[in-house]
Amino acid sequence: MKPAIRPRDRDAVIQSLRAGVVPRSGQHLIQVGRHREIESLVGDIDRIADGGSSFRLVIGEYGAGKTFFLNLIRAVAMERKLVVVSADLNPDRRLHASGGQARSLYAELMRNMATRTKPEGGALAAVVERFISTTQAEAKASGEPVERCLRAKLEQLTELVNGYDFADVISAYWRGFETGNDQLKADAIRWLRGEYSTRTDARAALGVRAIVDDSDVYDQLKLMARFVRLAGYSGMLVALDEMVNLYKLANTQARSSNYEQLLRMLNDSLQSTAVGLGFVLGGTPEFLLDPRRGLYSYSALQSRLAQNTFAADGLVDLTGPVIRLSALTPEDFYVLLAKIRHVYAGGDESRHLLPDGALSRFMEHCAGRIGNDFFRTPRTTITAFVNLLAILEQNPQVDWTQFLGQIDLKKDTGGTADAVVDPDDELVNFRT
Repeated sequence: MKPAIRPRDRDAVIQSLRAGVVPRSGQHLIQVGRHREIESLVGDIDRIADGGSSFRLVIGEYGAGKTFFLNLIRAVAMERKLVVVSADLNPDRRLHASGGQARSLYAELMRNMATRTKPEGGALAAVVERFISTTQAEAKASGEPVERCLRAKLEQLTELVNGYDFADVISAYWRGFETGNDQLKADAIRWLRGEYSTRTDARAALGVRAIVDDSDVYDQLKLMARFVRLAGYSGMLVALDEMVNLYKLANTQARSSNYEQLLRMLNDSLQSTAVGLGFVLGGTPEFLLDPRRGLYSYSALQSRLAQNTFAADGLVDLTGPVIRLSALTPEDFYVLLAKIRHVYAGGDESRHLLPDGALSRFMEHCAGRIGNDFFRTPRTTITAFVNLLAILEQNPQVDWTQFLGQIDLKKDTGGTADAVVDPDDELVNFRT
């Protein structure tokens, strides 16, 4: 007998699916297919935990399940004692900038820092305090002063960019921790989150000369990855979604600068120079393959991200930096509907609102309305299915068969209408 599903997990999944967004928790309850892709990313997580590094691009059509896949890997990483930082890119958050957008991305990543005990984010202070508590225990065991042990452990960070100031900020947090100075602790966390916009403010509050700015965001991520390992975690995974926003940048130089940062991350990963740090990035095929605006427009990235020439005719290679998500099959989609039905019932098979035959009938109706898109980009069909379950739950006197013909579905066109086009592009108005 399958165990009951906790109401909290059940509600988190159902509410998210009904709103057309990806659940932040409980993904394992509705995961179907893509076992080999998951195994490949789990191998990356193990490599990070062993002090290595990884870089993966998760490429799939809009609505194909990239965000769900990223959240699933995020949950697996936390279960394996990794710290996870995640964010969505947008016009105000990107990898490289000169107007604060890169620092804004870093601040969002740090605000969303999550661990197994704090999966919803906001775990930065807890990570710092775990480092301090561990150091205090070691100092007590060795008979050394706590500050000396603290400095000795942080010494290895000083070889990195901003390492000295990072160590000073952690020491400041410890002083606030010891003396009950909440303001000093808050100032230290603010610096670690990259929320200081001027060096003057940071120096007045903490006595440090540097701040996190647009030019050293990646260096700061490497520094944080080393620190979380000192705190007792296995490493750090950085999950970035909506990478297509880099593709949408109208300015050619801005795109190239961001692609150069990606190249630096990729090179460090391939050469294993980033300790305990991994990246998993979600984007569309256009973001990768477009030879004029995508990653393939940057020759150094194209050569490193090119598909294995032997991976053709149904053969796949999941060891390279690019993971191409295949569409769900109709069989996968049937299993997905069955799992959603089970979650809606709270894990109690006796409370299923639809028989097995209804799932097939629902799929046939969807196929008749929008064709194969119902399982290739299933967002709208899943939302319709959850809405149907909601009606049946609240109106037990009705028969599910009478509602099938009333389900109106439209193709999920995604963000195609939001694509930013360079007004100077000579081919904007080209039509075949």
